[in-house]
Amino acid sequence: MFRLHVLASGSSGNASVVEDMHTGKGVLIDCGISKRAFMEGCAATGFDPSGLEAVVVTHEHADHVKGLGVVMRGLSKMGCRPPLYAHAACIEASRSLSDLRSDFDVRTFSDGDQISAAGMSAHPFRTSHDASASFGFRFECDGDALGFATDTGVVSAQAREALGGVRILGLEANHGLKMLDAAEYPAYVKKRIASDRGHLNNDQSASELRLLLSARLESVAALHVSENANTYRSAREALLSVVEQEGHLASVQVGFQRRPILVG
Repeated sequence: MFRLHVLASGSSGNASVVEDMHTGKGVLIDCGISKRAFMEGCAATGFDPSGLEAVVVTHEHADHVKGLGVVMRGLSKMGCRPPLYAHAACIEASRSLSDLRSDFDVRTFSDGDQISAAGMSAHPFRTSHDASASFGFRFECDGDALGFATDTGVVSAQAREALGGVRILGLEANHGLKMLDAAEYPAYVKKRIASDRGHLNNDQSASELRLLLSARLESVAALHVSENANTYRSAREALLSVVEQEGHLASVQVGFQRRPILVG
């Protein structure tokens, strides 16, 4: 059975851990936070970071990779040396941002590959974002499934299939349209965020959740919520309204920028 530890989620930094509850082993998704924030987040949600057996990277933007180097060096001092998986284009684009050392075990993946680690399999799928290559992941283990998708302007049919039938779902709900319009961003930034290669808004996330509701779904987390163009309450209510309208029993949480949460 999976648990999702959302250590940080938002434009200032992202890091989440998918844990196999039976073994305590896990896979880190992105690390755009400091080593201190990472360690404190793990402690707050009850995950032992020495149990990490892989790191996977969604894309190369700083809020997803800037802490990779320092955190992986910290893990190495603990005797934990997980391989890092990323798309080849992402690795090249992120080296200066993430401070990756040449002695790290860096491996590449492509769309459709399977990554085996911590007793689970991770299946990357393409997302639509303005990066060299961006991905979400479906995790599977012993009949359990978890879907994770942020930083995408649209949800493709392939992504929707990958997110279907999961028990735990982490789904982006980045902004509210009116709040984005009123935010103190330059016009080009607003256009980027709202584009098909930007971020899902609350309404889009709610529409996708409606399509993804299944008998297996137990827990949903709204992720990558903007602190400037959204509120945590608005993001949660957008998804909760779908669950309530459909008479579904799934719980709905929201991932915070500075407060870790445990999902599942």
